[in-house]
Amino acid sequence: MDFYAAGDGATSDAEAFEETWKVACSSHNSEVIMYIPAGKTFLLNQTRFDGPCKSPITVQVDCKRIDVVAPNSLYSKPSDLLTFYGVDNLTVNGSSQTDGRGAQWWDCYNKKSLSLAHCNNLWVINIRLKDIGDKNLILYECMQVQVHNVSIAALGDSPNTDGINIGSSNHVNISSCSMHTGDDCVSILSGTTDVNVTNTTCGPGHGISVGSLGGVGDGPTLVERITVSNCSFFNTTTGVRIKLWQGGQGKATGFLFTKLRMTAIRLLIDIDQFYCPQGNGPPRDGGVAITDPLFVDIQGTSSERETIKIMCSKSVPCHDI
Repeated sequence: MDFYAAGDGATSDAEAFEETWKVACSSHNSEVIMYIPAGKTFLLNQTRFDGPCKSPITVQVDCKRIDVVAPNSLYSKPSDLLTFYGVDNLTVNGSSQTDGRGAQWWDCYNKKSLSLAHCNNLWVINIRLKDIGDKNLILYECMQVQVHNVSIAALGDSPNTDGINIGSSNHVNISSCSMHTGDDCVSILSGTTDVNVTNTTCGPGHGISVGSLGGVGDGPTLVERITVSNCSFFNTTTGVRIKLWQGGQGKATGFLFTKLRMTAIRLLIDIDQFYCPQGNGPPRDGGVAITDPLFVDIQGTSSERETIKIMCSKSVPCHDI
């Protein structure tokens, strides 16, 4: 408010947020807090917060009644709603709701999300994301990440609304989150290692997925050391799955899916080296190799007669399932 934010939900506050960020990011204090006060609704439009910053920084949202909302109109070009780029030692903390007013975006597939890229030693805790127009929370090229008590809500038929999308990142812990989406609750993409998802609920949505990996134009991929444990799934199309395009390169290895409870799931376990969401993908030789996926203590109910599907390539067979 010191930088003339209106906080009325109708006037753009992007400039005030950006000016506040510049001062906070350049501060040499040992503890820097960018404070978003209670009792206001802030309107942001494609706002970006760049690092590096001089000190560890916390973005603190103080009250559950605060909304950070997207304008109720279409932007001129695709972009992320809120982006933190190159900010190490960042904490995003609070119980406000980020409302993306996403239904208007669903036919456009524009990314309107909370995006964190090239951020190391990152904490994202106690936030709520609602009706983002595309992927909700994106982590790209981040290291040492804690995502805790994050709530994500989108309609079950909203397209491409992944809950948490992780690419080229490592040492990521996701705990005690709740995700209701129209796509994957958690999607783990190429270049990602050492991810732990625990005590999280998923549904509706498409479950927790490794991939898709190995698409046309992608280079060699590596995903390894992924653990999903003590999670619950409700009314999802799949529970846990590994999805790979034909013809890819690289490997996906070292997965543990354990102590999972599932209710009314179409496919509890799905391994698919012929992934093609449009159907009838052309046959291609080669593929991303799958080794050492371990499924332990998965219980519940399926909405279909088929509960487990394993579709592996003859040219690159699966090993040690």
